[in-house]
Amino acid sequence: MVTPEAAELFAFIADQIEMLLKSHHPTCLSGSRNVDILNLGLTFSFPVYQNAINSGILLRWTKGFDIPSVVGQDVCGLLQHQIDLRNLPVKVTALVNDAAGTVMSRAYSLPIGRTRTSIGTIFGTGTNGVYLEKLRNISKPLDGVFDVSTGEMFISIEWGSFDNDLLVLPNTVYDAEVNRASINPGNQMFEKRVSGMFLGELLRTVLAELHDDPAVRLFHSPDLSEGPEGADAITLYTRWTVDSSILSTAELDDSENLTTLRQKIHDTTGIASALISTEDARVVKSIAHAIGKRAARLGGMALGAVILKSEQLSSVAKFEESPSFPKVAGKDQSTNHSYAIQPLERESARNLTPSPSDCEHCSIDVGVDGSVIEFYPRFEAYMREALRAIEGIGAAGEKKMRMGLTKDGSSVGAAIIALIAAQQA
Repeated sequence: MVTPEAAELFAFIADQIEMLLKSHHPTCLSGSRNVDILNLGLTFSFPVYQNAINSGILLRWTKGFDIPSVVGQDVCGLLQHQIDLRNLPVKVTALVNDAAGTVMSRAYSLPIGRTRTSIGTIFGTGTNGVYLEKLRNISKPLDGVFDVSTGEMFISIEWGSFDNDLLVLPNTVYDAEVNRASINPGNQMFEKRVSGMFLGELLRTVLAELHDDPAVRLFHSPDLSEGPEGADAITLYTRWTVDSSILSTAELDDSENLTTLRQKIHDTTGIASALISTEDARVVKSIAHAIGKRAARLGGMALGAVILKSEQLSSVAKFEESPSFPKVAGKDQSTNHSYAIQPLERESARNLTPSPSDCEHCSIDVGVDGSVIEFYPRFEAYMREALRAIEGIGAAGEKKMRMGLTKDGSSVGAAIIALIAAQQA
């Protein structure tokens, strides 16, 4: 969304809130003074400086948004103003990052006594992570009022901006082109290699070059406009028209003729079906696989860095060495991995023989959400490959990590946090 005025965005959100109330809670709009105020948790997946549970100053936009007048303002206040203009009985009670909502939702869904969820990650349109840190390890000044009784605080890493200077991240000519054409060149460089908003565009950029390369001539036609669909139907050269879902199709289609992928290429780019050969589809599949696998391994690297920074494996090791650690008899099948992320109620379908590394009381539980990790096949498997390659984690440490998909976790978690904040107010 690109617009000069903050009011346009927050008025739209307030309008959606009003429509929701009219459809599902019409009594709230009676105008009576006895109507209960509804507490709202605002999931706002952009970098903010937050010094209160219900306040946050926007630092910068990401994911294609560009509304300059919002930067430097309290987003909760802007939304509350629009809500008040409509006389809605709603109070913005909590401002929640999407990854923070995911970790809360995941923790809420686990039975009492299960491992505490201490990490939340997002791999969707954008990417981010939060983790639980000891207050004594936080060196930067902390403003505002917060609870110190637990000695811990969730940190929003905002790892989408990791290595904006490209000192260590892989950087190809295609990455450079996608960055140049983005709304925020030079920012969110990690996100531009991992998140769903950019993976399809990255693939499109590569394919367009291969079509122009006289040594390759992908899709066989010297001029795409010669195809039976006509020039107007071709979108291969139009930026941001290739959806990242094509990567999932490419990863899944193992048929001899790649029929499903060839149809997806046609649907996505407008290239005439007759011009898309099986060999062309194999090229697309190979490139899409490289882009998707790189994204997943980078995601695994980011998660691994959090594991090492928070020293959670050390905590697990100490528990395993304690006399209370349960010993599990029987054959250890911990080398047999199952990588399909499952909702909690389906975890029993994984058919893994219990082993010490699967112990509910000693594993590291990670809440995950987002369309990329949900729908891209083997994304978790490739993440785990990266985790096993990290010194200090290895195969033994990777086995201790349990990832749980939290569907719509960011919004559910925001509702939970709003409830808690209202109760503690």
